[in-house]
Amino acid sequence: MKQIIKSIPKVDGIGLIKGKPAYTRDLIPQNALVVKVLRSPHPFAKIKNINTEKAESLPGVECVLTYKNVPRNIVTRAGQGYPEPSPHDKFILDEYVRYVGDEVAAVAAVTEDLAEQALKLIEVEYELLEPVLDFEKAVDNPSVIHPEPEAHEMFPIGFDPKRNIAAEYHMGFGELEETLSKCDVVLKDTFYTQAQAHMATETHSSFAYVDFYGRLTIVSSTQVPYHIRRIVAQALDLKIEDVRVIKPRVGGGYGGKQQIHGEFLVSLVALRTGKPARLIFTRKEVFESSFCRHAMKFNMTVGADKEGNLKAVNMELLSDTGAFGEHALTVFMLAAAKTLPLYNKIEAVKFGGKVVYTNHTPAGAYRGYGALQGNFAVESMLDQIAHKINMDPMELRKKNMIKEGESSPIFKIMGEGTEGVDMTIESCKLDYCVKRGSELSKWKEKFPRQQVSKNKVRGIGCALAMQGSGIAYIDMASAVLKLNDGGFFNLTIGATDLGTGSDTILAQIAAEALGISSDKIKVFSSDTDLTPFDCGAYASKTTYVSGNAVLRTAKKMKERIREEGARKFNVPIEQVEFDGEYVKTVDGKESISLVDFSTELYYNSEQKQLLVSDSFVPKVAPPPYMVGIAEVEVDLETGKYELLDYTGVVDCGTTINPNLCRIQVEGGLVQGIGMAMCEDVRYSQSGKMLTNNLMHYKVPTRKDINKLTVEFADSYEPTGPYGAKSVGEMGIDTPLAAIANAVYNATGVRITTLPITPEKVLMGLKKLNK
Repeated sequence: MKQIIKSIPKVDGIGLIKGKPAYTRDLIPQNALVVKVLRSPHPFAKIKNINTEKAESLPGVECVLTYKNVPRNIVTRAGQGYPEPSPHDKFILDEYVRYVGDEVAAVAAVTEDLAEQALKLIEVEYELLEPVLDFEKAVDNPSVIHPEPEAHEMFPIGFDPKRNIAAEYHMGFGELEETLSKCDVVLKDTFYTQAQAHMATETHSSFAYVDFYGRLTIVSSTQVPYHIRRIVAQALDLKIEDVRVIKPRVGGGYGGKQQIHGEFLVSLVALRTGKPARLIFTRKEVFESSFCRHAMKFNMTVGADKEGNLKAVNMELLSDTGAFGEHALTVFMLAAAKTLPLYNKIEAVKFGGKVVYTNHTPAGAYRGYGALQGNFAVESMLDQIAHKINMDPMELRKKNMIKEGESSPIFKIMGEGTEGVDMTIESCKLDYCVKRGSELSKWKEKFPRQQVSKNKVRGIGCALAMQGSGIAYIDMASAVLKLNDGGFFNLTIGATDLGTGSDTILAQIAAEALGISSDKIKVFSSDTDLTPFDCGAYASKTTYVSGNAVLRTAKKMKERIREEGARKFNVPIEQVEFDGEYVKTVDGKESISLVDFSTELYYNSEQKQLLVSDSFVPKVAPPPYMVGIAEVEVDLETGKYELLDYTGVVDCGTTINPNLCRIQVEGGLVQGIGMAMCEDVRYSQSGKMLTNNLMHYKVPTRKDINKLTVEFADSYEPTGPYGAKSVGEMGIDTPLAAIANAVYNATGVRITTLPITPEKVLMGLKKLNK
C-alpha cells in the first residue's frame, strides 16, 4: 500500500488556496445576461393575470419568461436515477405558485440593476388559495396542492395528489402485535425532526450558452451533471445529444445540489437570445427557494424483554415534502432502511406511512437522507428501554447490534424506492467502535451524569448509526485511463467532487493499482461530453462505486501495458511485468522505462494510443458503521447547555486517505450537531419563512464546537476498492440522539422535538420539579 492509506493533499488544494478561478461564478462570460426571478409572496395562489409588457419594453431587457411562453413538460427536479422514484410534479413555470419564493417569472437583462428594475415592472394578479401549512393536516385537506392532470409517477409509490400524498409505503415481517404482547417492556413515544437548511458556502450557481455547433452548454455547481443533462432535455424538448453539462469546483453540496435549480431558466434564455445567461442565487433565495431537509414525525413503539433483548419495533412515519415531491419516497424509506437493520435480532417489524405535500419550501436530498431522522427516533427509544430495565444503554446496544457475518430481513425487503437486496455483512467492526468509543469518552466513569456544582451537571449519551455505500444494482460509474508520452496518465471520470476530495481519492486508487505515484495521475472530471458516465455524488457512493470503476480500469491498463511490452520484447505476456516504473521481462534480460516506452509507443514503433475504460455496478451496498458519544454540561437554572466533547469511532473499511476521511466525519458531525442543537427552518402563520437569512438561521461556528475526537476502526470490506466503504454521510447521523440522550442523562428531561434548545430543557426541568 504505497499510495493509499496515505493523507496526500487534495489535487485541487493549492489552486483553491491561491484563489484561482475554479467555481461556476468565476467562469461566467463577461457578456452574460443576468437572470433574475420574480418570486411569489403567497404560499398558495393561482396567477389570474400576468402582464410583462412594461418589463419587456425596458431598454437592456432581452428576455422575459412566464408560464405562458415556456414549454409545459412536467418533470421531477430530483437527480436520482431513471426511471425516477420521485413524482413528476414540476413545470418550468406554472400558473400555480405553491410556496413563498416559488417562481412566477424570470427576466434577463444586460445588468443586474436592470433585471431588478424589470422584475418590479411585472404586474401579477393572484387568486389567493388556502395554504396547507401543517403537514399533520395535509392528507385529505380541502386545498389540493397539485390539481394538474399531468402529474404522475414512474414507480408504484402510492402517489395520490388529490389527497396531497406524494408517496406512501408500508412493509413488515413477523407478528407485531403477538410479539409485543409477550414483551416485558413496551414503550411508545412520538418524535419530531425539523427542516434543516443546507448552508453550503457557495450558493446555487449556473450559466448557459449556445456553442458554435448550436449545442446548449450548461455550467453548474451541481452534484449530478448527467441527471441535469437528461432532465433539462426533457423539460425543454431538446435532444439529449444537444445538451452538454460541465461541473467546475463546487463550494459544498450536502445533497442540496442534487436537484435542478436555475438550469431551466438560464438554458431557455441562452437558447432564445443566443447570448450567455447566468443565474446566481442570493442567500435569501437559497433559504426560501431551493430545498431543505424533510421535516418528519415518528410514532414509535418498541418492545423488549427484561434482559434487554429487543423484540419488536413499529415505526409510523409522516414526512413533509413541501410544495414538490423531490426525493419524497427514497428519503422516507431510508428512515427505516438505514436504521432498523442495526438491530437485526428483532423478531417483528412494522414500518410505514405517508409523504405529504404542503405549501412549504420543497424538501429534497440532504446528507443523511432520512437516516438521521430515523436514527433520532430509534436511538432515543433504545435509551428509554435501557432506562426502563435499568441497563447501561451501551450494553443494550452491544447485546442487540448487527455483527460481521450476519444479515437483516430488511436488507431484502426495502431499498431506495424499490425492493432491497439481500446482503450478508462482510465487514462490521461495531464491537470495536463501541469498545474504543467507550474508552475515549470515559463512558464508564461518566455515565450517566456527574454533578459539577450546585446548578451544573454533566451527562453523557450515545448512539449507533449505519449508512450505505451507493445503491445496489442502480448506481453506476465508469472511468477512462489514458497513457501519455512521458509516462503519465489522464484519469477521466464522471464522478463529482464537491470539495470532498474524490478526485484525489480516485487518483490514489488508480496510482496504487498501477504502482506509480499519485502525481502521475492527472484527473479530469464531470463534463458530460468529455468524461464517462457516472450517476453523480450522492448516496455515499463515490469512493465505493466510482472507486471500484477506477480500480478495474487501472488493472486493465496495467494489462494493456504488459501486452504491449510482450509485443516489444517478443515474449508471451506471462513473461512481462510492469512495476510502475519499468516494463520488463520476468528474467530481467529486457527492460525499458515507462517514460521511454510511452514515448516510443507514440512516436516510433507500432504507434498506438493506450486507452482503456471499465465500469462498475454494485451488487451490494456495504454499510459503514459508527458510534457517537456526546458529553454535555447543563445549567439547571437556565436550561442552557454546552456540548463539551463529541467522540466518534467509525468503520468505513480501508481509509484511502485518512485525513480526508477524518475531515468528512468531522464536517458531518458539525452539521448533525447543528440540527440537534440550534438549526430550525421556521415559518410565520402566513407561510413566510422567518429564517431566510444568516441573522435568523443559526449554524454552529468553530466557537460552538469544543472538542471533536474521530478515530477509525481497522476494517476491510472485501467488495470495496482496496477494502474501502463510504464515509461521506456517516458523521451526520449520531449527534441528534446522542445529544438528546446526554441531556436526558444529565437532567431527566427527554426532548422529543428537535432542535434541543435551552428553552425546551428549562421547561422540561420546571415540569419535573412541579
